[in-house]
Amino acid sequence: MRRRSFLKTALKVTAAAAAGGGAMAALTREGVQAAPDSATRTVAFPEGFLWGVSTSSYQIEGAVAEDGRGPSVWDTYSHSFGRIANGDTGDIACDHYHRYAEDVELMARAGMKAYRFSIAWPRVMPQGTGAVNAKGLDFYDRLTDALLAKGIQPWPCLFHWDLPQALQDRGGWTNRDIAGWFTDYALAVTARLGDRARNWVMLNEPSVVAIFGHGTGGHAPGMTGRDTCLKAIHHQNLAQGTALAALRQVGGKNWQLGTVLSLQPSWPVGGLDSNYPASLMWDAVWNRSCLDPLFKGRFPALLEADFARIAKPGDLERIEQPVDFLGVNYYSRMHQQPDPQGLFGTGYGSAPEGTRKTGMDWPVEPDGLTEILAELQEMYGNPPVYVTENGADYPDTVGPDGRVNDRDRIGYLRDHLLAAAKAIDEGCNLKGYMAWTLLDNFEWSEGYRRKFGLVQVDRKTMERKPKASYDWYASVIRNNAVPLR
Repeated sequence: MRRRSFLKTALKVTAAAAAGGGAMAALTREGVQAAPDSATRTVAFPEGFLWGVSTSSYQIEGAVAEDGRGPSVWDTYSHSFGRIANGDTGDIACDHYHRYAEDVELMARAGMKAYRFSIAWPRVMPQGTGAVNAKGLDFYDRLTDALLAKGIQPWPCLFHWDLPQALQDRGGWTNRDIAGWFTDYALAVTARLGDRARNWVMLNEPSVVAIFGHGTGGHAPGMTGRDTCLKAIHHQNLAQGTALAALRQVGGKNWQLGTVLSLQPSWPVGGLDSNYPASLMWDAVWNRSCLDPLFKGRFPALLEADFARIAKPGDLERIEQPVDFLGVNYYSRMHQQPDPQGLFGTGYGSAPEGTRKTGMDWPVEPDGLTEILAELQEMYGNPPVYVTENGADYPDTVGPDGRVNDRDRIGYLRDHLLAAAKAIDEGCNLKGYMAWTLLDNFEWSEGYRRKFGLVQVDRKTMERKPKASYDWYASVIRNNAVPLR
């Protein structure tokens, strides 16, 4: 079925499905609601399905000036007046740098078998290039060994937004030389940890880095403009491809190499034909600008002329590299309509009436995860996929027993896992799921006021307190199955 037909058909039933508070009413690609068998109490996942959790360095580590770490663009950005809610910074974050053993123990207690964490580039190379800071790599050495001792696979991500400020001063992602800088950094990190860490993620959400950090200015480094945004996308793609080729050569068959993209289906607001071109343009920017060069060796048609002004001969050949897996971060769909003031002439609009919302006012649309996994199956060769981020902010309330009973978060996770199970049943090559996130952390421009964690963190004492969702997720992992209620 053509994407446009699917979107217009599915819009008719999405609101009813999203408004439900129990098990998700599954939506097939033909737009038909298929109620789960009421006699079935759980939905099982395939044997060997990988369960884990994801975090990122700047959001949890803290210790920003310890053991030789240099400043990142997020240090600079968060210390700029008015950029972050409540004036928060990642200076201390969750103090994971000192408390990593406690956090690894929390993962082990829940039965998690994978931990996607990110390496802080400025901790390893304070200037972004040149000398490697041994003490910085020592931390990731300790973390890797602690994970393996508990039977947890380390999944290091080489870049999750905290670019060294020293490289930003040289143009950062707008300078195509960064492809070489990133590759040198990747080789240095894998040379130290690659004897134990087998699964390597190149980048986290390059389109988000480009759009919000280099297009709208709402994230570090705070740059704006359409051309700047497109340069940042292209040079991240180029850096990723260059590093993949280099690591493939030195790592051989010992490593599984991949990357992580934020993939959010783009729908026209209200299903209106007049909004459909805007939804296609935003889909090209957010999704296809990274997917198409990697898997098809071409730029999305709607942006081909723009990228042609930036790219050089041979760039697409460098970008189109084989990957052993694709990480998918999914939160909701993007509902788009024309906006002359928008970066690409588009803007966000309302989800269908009745759609549930998270604490950040994001739509709760689990069937969008099924949709994006189906697209990977049908349009991109059905690569091995891991959901590497999925979670929700809700205003947690501490009960009389001192515990957060976060039923809304449990409902969000359950419905998305049921959507993931549906995708597997339809032939999607989904291999694992990593919840976002372990700890309530520094949520970028939102500071600490947003709560995505399975574990509460006391901002004064740093004490960790597992929420009800932590125990629920541990039960899912233990049973390799999701309860319908």
